[in-house]
Amino acid sequence: MNIQKIGIVGAGTMGQSMAETIAGKGFEVVLLDKSEQELEAAKLGLEMSLDRRLTKWGITDAEKKSILSRIVLGTNLQLLHDCEVVIESVWESLDDKIDVLIAIEKEVGPEALIASNTATLSITEIAAKTEHPERIIGLHFHFPVERRELVEVVRGLKTSERTVESAFHFIEMLGKQAVQVFESPGFITTRLMLPLINEAVLIFAEGVASAYDIDKAMKSGYGFHIGPLEMADRFGLDTVVDMLEALFHETTDPRYRPAAYLRKLVRGGRLGTKVREGFFTYDEWGERA
Repeated sequence: MNIQKIGIVGAGTMGQSMAETIAGKGFEVVLLDKSEQELEAAKLGLEMSLDRRLTKWGITDAEKKSILSRIVLGTNLQLLHDCEVVIESVWESLDDKIDVLIAIEKEVGPEALIASNTATLSITEIAAKTEHPERIIGLHFHFPVERRELVEVVRGLKTSERTVESAFHFIEMLGKQAVQVFESPGFITTRLMLPLINEAVLIFAEGVASAYDIDKAMKSGYGFHIGPLEMADRFGLDTVVDMLEALFHETTDPRYRPAAYLRKLVRGGRLGTKVREGFFTYDEWGERA
């Protein structure tokens, strides 16, 4: 497959991160969302992320301008018509993702790869509502996409071998590592990390240790790049609750029942880096304050 143009539907934090990374590899990117207000927020988010890399000498000013020039923002799904790969990255809601994928399927060509970036939902269930479930696959990128090498390639019950091969080819073109996952709630990484985050929240809520020391223990003791509580902040605490609830609903396993203190923070609006406060506080660049 000759891949030159990638569409991303959903211009939130994850959509922006994928767009930035993919455009940085030289591909044309169409980044869509449902309103101009969300697109303005996405544009600002992209510029801030690139400026952060610029200040750390990660890219040059010319590279920043080049990356931004390859990203087209819009609200019209017809902009996807000539994309070879389209990834949905909307809110972690089964109905929303199904609706978006059905709409994508109507716009793209017959050879296009259609993927969901879901972290918890069933690819088989999502694909079952589409006209061609054999074309649907999960591509679970990890945030921040620029710095995370892994992509989980999740095949549904009817996902074709051709679709899987195309997905692996695309991930290879991005210079990332792919692992194949046969559908299971939470795949590999989400299934492992969410109970760890939930337990870290319980340890903090019980007063066993400070948030700083919990994360320090996992970074110094087990080589984590960031600790579980900062990781939760960067995911978004509301997103963590949603993912835990989805896995608890799917499995009824009490490991995935969200900690009460986690819900409390979400109700109080402390959602993590996107509002600059969660278990830790952050500056405007998303760095620990």
